[in-house]
Amino acid sequence: MSANVTRLDNGLTVASDRMSEVASVSLGVYVDVGTRHETREANGVAHLLEHMAFKGTRRRSARAIAEEIESVGGHLNAYTGREGTAYYAKLLADDAGLALDILADILQHSVYDPEELARERQVVLQEIGLAEDTPDDIVFDLYQETAFPDQPLGRPVLGRAEIVSRLGRDALIAYQAENYGADRMVLAAAGRIEHDWLVAQAERLFADLPSRGETLPQPARYAGGELIEGRQLEQAHLVLGFPGLAARDPRIYTAAVLSTLLGGGMSSRLFQEVREKRGLVYSIYTFVSHFKDGGLFSIYAGTGESEAAELMPVVAAELAKVSRAVEPGEVERAAAQVRATLLMARESTGARAEALAGQLATFGRPLSTEEILSEVAAVDAEAVRALAQECFAGPPTLVAIGPIAEVEPLERFARRLA
Repeated sequence: MSANVTRLDNGLTVASDRMSEVASVSLGVYVDVGTRHETREANGVAHLLEHMAFKGTRRRSARAIAEEIESVGGHLNAYTGREGTAYYAKLLADDAGLALDILADILQHSVYDPEELARERQVVLQEIGLAEDTPDDIVFDLYQETAFPDQPLGRPVLGRAEIVSRLGRDALIAYQAENYGADRMVLAAAGRIEHDWLVAQAERLFADLPSRGETLPQPARYAGGELIEGRQLEQAHLVLGFPGLAARDPRIYTAAVLSTLLGGGMSSRLFQEVREKRGLVYSIYTFVSHFKDGGLFSIYAGTGESEAAELMPVVAAELAKVSRAVEPGEVERAAAQVRATLLMARESTGARAEALAGQLATFGRPLSTEEILSEVAAVDAEAVRALAQECFAGPPTLVAIGPIAEVEPLERFARRLA
């Protein structure tokens, strides 16, 4: 990665990754705080604040914000996660100054008009309701909560309706004042961009951002457990998981290869055994989640009512197999998939800007493509097997929603892996 990084006097990190072959630029401000930094009483405030940032500043109305960026063919958006929040834009490189001005404006001078807040709160409540009505969405929130119960890392990003419905302007201002510091932000850009120009613009536009100092969230405490919720649906949705790796664990590349080998594509072990050979699911895949001080190794399956009972023992058998033996050839195939995914993402300005910001937040420095590819290439069969054995020895988490007449008890499932 051909990245340049500068830290301003107020603590804001400015980073750029120049792509001279493109005509556009993706840029954003990535804030190193999210749902995990909320109190129980204000769950959902981070997400509501992200929504309200676009609803007017001292010199721009909500409509003006939308019209200005779209008048040059650009796109402006944001998202909230458990450990971070992002405000970003993609547009032609000649208009990068406009995007920076808007981002600086909404992050420093939003007014949080009470009437706008009342309207946007209803929008967020509808979003929460939609998620509740979408089982293949809400199952992941329930899974996170079951894996990390009674702690910020397990709470839903959207928040709970009964809490969001009473969040007021003061709550937004208090959360921003406590958490939105320049020293917790990365301004990252990728595309046709000059680093010195970006730094000069950042020094001018983000001068009002204060430093806040680091706030340590409540430590992650993985517990695991089981939640089975019967619903009248056409399909049952199951998420099964185990304790995984923290973001700075050097074995994250081994985890990526293990996840791909086990459930990352049509040639993966789970897809071949569970879907192709037995026809027990329509969809099955694995994914890994890395947090600052913990992680998850997870499996999703969408299955029918009559197949759910048979599914768990088959999955357990495959997890036990990969903990005992892994072939070098399948590791090579999985590593090739990981490598291709990384290199194809390098063609996207948005993916490169987000990756750059994430690396700075996690490692304190950008990682070159060559460095990452070298780590992936170094993963061998024994490393994959050993990590599988370690992960699947941990207490499991199971969440299932839908027409589930019978599912194997979690204790019996865990014994199959012993």
